[in-house]
Amino acid sequence: MKVDQSRFSTQAITRVLGASVALLFWVGVAAAQAPGAKPTAPTPAAKPAPQTSPGKAAAPAAGSPPVGTLLQVMRGILFHSSNLIFATQSEDPADPKMPLPASFGTFARVYTGWPVVENAAVTLAESADLLLKPGRLCSNGLPVPVDRADYRKFVQGLRVAGQAALKAAQSKNMDDMIEVSGTVAEACENCHSVYRDKPDLKSRCLP
Repeated sequence: MKVDQSRFSTQAITRVLGASVALLFWVGVAAAQAPGAKPTAPTPAAKPAPQTSPGKAAAPAAGSPPVGTLLQVMRGILFHSSNLIFATQSEDPADPKMPLPASFGTFARVYTGWPVVENAAVTLAESADLLLKPGRLCSNGLPVPVDRADYRKFVQGLRVAGQAALKAAQSKNMDDMIEVSGTVAEACENCHSVYRDKPDLKSRCLP
């Protein structure tokens, strides 16, 4: 009997290819089920940053411990910046004959004019985070009442006043500065009347 070699070869090749495909499939399944194999987990979607409600002061990150007392922060940062704002009620920062200096002494004329007022306003707004820094002490050794709702409200008032002062300074309008000076003074007084203005030092930082 004569065998059809072409038919035999085609059938053989088909069987070999089929066996190869099946072998590859089972090798892949075995590799996926191996003890060391770990399924790839879907990457979780990034969570949006929490939003702070307007008018509510957000607690700053703990970060490094504070260095100075509340009194030192007040005298070193807020006292100077707030008085620069108050000075614009009578002094024109744009006056070339007497530009408002950023500081006194050797470097008094390095920064002058309206940019000085803008910087002072930014300082007031940014200082709110310093006043809420956990672990800071008052000059009498008592902790700054950062957990009290009224204190946090007063600090937020300072932040808002600083932002308003920046907007007024950017307008370079003296009338706007006179008005916003009252806003800054009120923000300071709101807190001082409760926590600073005491008959003696030992009572400061107490409501």
